[in-house]
Amino acid sequence: MAYTAESAARRARGRLAALAAVGTRDGGRRHPLVAAAMVLPLAIVLAIATGAVEAVVTQASSVAGMLGH
Repeated sequence: MAYTAESAARRARGRLAALAAVGTRDGGRRHPLVAAAMVLPLAIVLAIATGAVEAVVTQASSVAGMLGH
């Protein structure tokens, strides 16, 4: 019985590792667009919740300018 639980836990860790590796490059780094797609939803929610939409837009334009270089 313990063997079954152990193998199920191992499979779950493997799935989580595969999910975490989405968009990674050979060196283990994520593509900048994948990273931006991961961060943008949270940034939008925080901007709406705090009323700081203008500040977030300013920061986003700065990051977009840095990615363009």
